[in-house]
Amino acid sequence: MKLTILILFLTVNVSNNIHAQQFITPSSSFSHEKTAYIELTNGTKLEGTIDDIDRKKGMIESITLIESNGEVHELQPEEVKNMYLPPSGYDKTLKAFDFTQNADRWNNQKLNQDLFSNGYAYFELGTIKIKKKNKILLMQLLNPSFCNKVKVYFNPYASETSSLNYGGIKVTGGIAKSYYVTYNSGEMIKLHKKNYEENFNNWFENCSKLLEEFPKPKWRDFAKHILNYSDCAQ
Repeated sequence: MKLTILILFLTVNVSNNIHAQQFITPSSSFSHEKTAYIELTNGTKLEGTIDDIDRKKGMIESITLIESNGEVHELQPEEVKNMYLPPSGYDKTLKAFDFTQNADRWNNQKLNQDLFSNGYAYFELGTIKIKKKNKILLMQLLNPSFCNKVKVYFNPYASETSSLNYGGIKVTGGIAKSYYVTYNSGEMIKLHKKNYEENFNNWFENCSKLLEEFPKPKWRDFAKHILNYSDCAQ
């Protein structure tokens, strides 16, 4: 009964916000039955099922992949260029709604649209600075449908704004207060809610149309700002 109500709530929520651009909901669990697709930094492409994923403070530390021929691969983040992982259970339901909202805005043909439509999460190798030290990690991309100029990655350490819960499940709200971001393939930085508005003009200074449309930018519209920036003539 709770699941039925939750699905109805999400359906109405999507219907009411179908034109609102949002980031994909981060995945926290993955299927051990469906095929995962991994490309290594040496160009090798692997297909198989996920046997195990080790994490430390939310970040992937290692991946165990089993190919259909039984070969087992123990992979470290620095060995993986990118990967598509199939989420399981509730994560898959959320991804279906996310894709519905984003389906008409695909503009990065290098990414596999069919896998996204089936709820897959996409990760790629990135270097971030944590406590003044550079770390090579697998980062989950949250805006695969509009990432040609700005890429936004999930920050598992980020706190969130208040949210609405039903039966112990978060159904709305809970916006992350920080993300890892790259602008025009530049260095990855951590972007915080608290200093977003004051730095907005500097980050998007080469898109006057965007600056005029949002004289008082809000953090909740960050995804919409990126979408508009992607469409801005340079």
